[in-house]
Amino acid sequence: MNDRSIMRIAERVECVLPSPPRAVFDLASTLDDVVDLTLGDPDLPPPENVRAAACRAIMEGKTRYSANAGLKELRRAIAADAEKNLGISVDPDSEVIVTVGAMEASFLSLYTLLQPGDEVVIHAPFWINYSQVVRSLGATPVFVYTKPEEDFQLTAEALEAVLTPKTHLVVLNSPNNPTGAIIPDGTLKKIAALAQERNFAVLSDEIYESLIYDGKTSKSIISFPGMKERSILINGMSKRFAMTGYRLGWAIAPAPVIAQMTKMQENIVACAPLPAQYAGIEALSDRTDPSFIREEFQHRRDVLYNGINAIPGLRCKPIPATFYAMVDISGSGLEAEDFVYRMLREVRVATVFGPAYGGECYKDFIRIAFTMKEARLKVAIERIADFMEKIRK
Repeated sequence: MNDRSIMRIAERVECVLPSPPRAVFDLASTLDDVVDLTLGDPDLPPPENVRAAACRAIMEGKTRYSANAGLKELRRAIAADAEKNLGISVDPDSEVIVTVGAMEASFLSLYTLLQPGDEVVIHAPFWINYSQVVRSLGATPVFVYTKPEEDFQLTAEALEAVLTPKTHLVVLNSPNNPTGAIIPDGTLKKIAALAQERNFAVLSDEIYESLIYDGKTSKSIISFPGMKERSILINGMSKRFAMTGYRLGWAIAPAPVIAQMTKMQENIVACAPLPAQYAGIEALSDRTDPSFIREEFQHRRDVLYNGINAIPGLRCKPIPATFYAMVDISGSGLEAEDFVYRMLREVRVATVFGPAYGGECYKDFIRIAFTMKEARLKVAIERIADFMEKIRK
């Protein structure tokens, strides 16, 4: 008997494909002495007072459910943080939801806004989950392919060229995973004008906004006139405070959208973990200084950038933000997927092939996550150099 006739799998699930970074990560876990540069999971600990707050919450028995939208005190802290850093006024009671990581905030946003037949514009290279969730909801992802020779910069003109009457949502990710590119303020201003002229909403994923280097800053599209009422801002604790395992994120959006997201959260996970929420309150307090996280990753950025560019046949453009580098491997003579799997097997360095983030346009690139200590990063660079030397011979 065919098992499928007993338990049918929904098409919306079958259309979600296995993640290429996870596939490389899983293979790497079966090998010895691998330097794993695949996942964006910071190895630094959260600030000490944040860790203490989480422990204190557990020891005091603060381990039950919270309101579906999250603790009021945490939502107030998120609203105050947005006012301080973005210059926008946010109602913590109706315009904020606390989620199980920024990933759930993104999922709930897409689940709430999209209907079958909608088109969603995503600029590539892109975080893989966006296109996967959009397809699973019966909507159509439409891609704007940014160019390496233009430093992977999104332009308003390129975005406008793919807009149609079916465009319901534009997803922005700045700073960008996997390129580190930051959308300039002037471009955001043009996109804001387009959103109002062409009547589409914007999902702005700003999870890496705290990891911008060299004293530079970026603006949020939600802060432009007329955009707060048509934007969902996604952020969280994972990158800014090195709290990936705490699974704590949030969304800021118009009250009717937050109300629907909260209703769905009640039916999916109920609420974010309570000890993590208390840690989040502490993280956003004046007692917390997470600047050491940005400083450490800027240092690692410099180590990786200089090390990769010293290897004949490899090129790495400047990395203005995040802890990712898109490395041009065209000088190797190999396409990215072959390069990644050969390097993993032959010198035990795990990376991700560029096409995973946007197709064949990026077949000459691999993504490196520099989320490990300098000494181990230098080992990876030495092994990559050995691999390139082996190829040349």
